Amino acid sequence: FTHHEILAQKGDIIYMFTDGYADQFGGPRGRKFMSSQLKQHIVSMFDLSMNEQKERLDKLFIDWQGDLEQIDDVTVIGIKL
Repeated sequence: FTHHEILAQKGDIIYMFTDGYADQFGGPRGRKFMSSQLKQHIVSMFDLSMNEQKERLDKLFIDWQGDLEQIDDVTVIGIKL
């Protein structure tokens, strides 16, 4: 393990997620969502309320998945300080 210290301030948001979201197949070509795309979406909506972010991520996942089966557990946690 490596020890890391992160300076955080009130209002900062910390996100953690499993690989289940990023590994989900879907979209127009049936490909993986990818963690880079997930990070882009999270950054693009940081100014929304936590509830609005949850709703958008839920909809995004369902729309991406389409008719394909969910392949893994999906966990996304956002903590606003």
